[in-house]
Amino acid sequence: MILIVGGAGYIGSHLVKELVKREEVIVLDNLSTGHLEAVDKEALFVKGSLGDADILDSIFTRFPIKAVMHFAANSLVGESVVNPQKYYINNVASTLSLLSIMLKHNVNKFIFSSTAAVYGIPGEDLINESTATNPITPYGKSKLMMEQILADYSRAYDLHYVILRYFNAAGACETAEIGESHQPETHLIPIVLQHLLGMNERITIFGDNYNTTDGTCIRDYIHVSDLVDAHLLALDSLLNEKNKSATYNVGNGIGFSVKEVIETSEAITGRTANLVIEDRREGDPACLVASSEKIMKELGWQPRKNLEHILESAWRWHRNQNY
Repeated sequence: MILIVGGAGYIGSHLVKELVKREEVIVLDNLSTGHLEAVDKEALFVKGSLGDADILDSIFTRFPIKAVMHFAANSLVGESVVNPQKYYINNVASTLSLLSIMLKHNVNKFIFSSTAAVYGIPGEDLINESTATNPITPYGKSKLMMEQILADYSRAYDLHYVILRYFNAAGACETAEIGESHQPETHLIPIVLQHLLGMNERITIFGDNYNTTDGTCIRDYIHVSDLVDAHLLALDSLLNEKNKSATYNVGNGIGFSVKEVIETSEAITGRTANLVIEDRREGDPACLVASSEKIMKELGWQPRKNLEHILESAWRWHRNQNY
């Protein structure tokens, strides 16, 4: 049985939908940002928080857990700056509680969701795993802290882990049953599509004077189903002990600017966006694009969906919502 913490959230629920086809799955989520209706009915659901040691101990006592996947972090960059305590308590202290219970019950296989934010503002356009880590927000720092802790735990306690550093996950499942929904919404693609549905009066572009092709920030967007594939391959590698511990970037390796995302969305939807340019946001790098060669070489992973696929799947899902 595989334990998925945060399995009612955006990425976690997509992972659960695929994982139940091959494993017994138990989901732990406090539903603070997740959605119960997004959890596949084949999974066993437990409502509870990551830092609740009693609930965790009960789960590991009752069920034969053989690996854990962690999607339960707080992940709003701006919020982490104004409320860092929340991020260090949940993303670090509560994750340590989870690791303690795992070690108590002799479960030593762990997949951790990390982020491109650990790189901060890199000095290179194409980022690989050896690029210097220098996070500039409490969110990114909390993720890097856990990466460093996992390395220490691996040496001391024989913990086997895979760290996946996500770039910009986006899109929805092909059946449009589940998709990307946050409160508040801070991700570009949902903001654009919700605007094109008439929910918001405008799209704000933060800075059009970057040193990029059109002056707007460039990011690497990866379809959520491709990200799920990376998790499944990582799980296979741990369960089969092909790779004991590893850290991987997971991105498409191609960057698209804010304006390119908006223009492609307009073409797919047949609607026109109302754009407003404002000043840059502090700490926004001009370009963040992943090199995912390592996970391709070691685990055989390949991204299959391009930006058009991402936007088309997201648009199908958003159109079906009762906004």
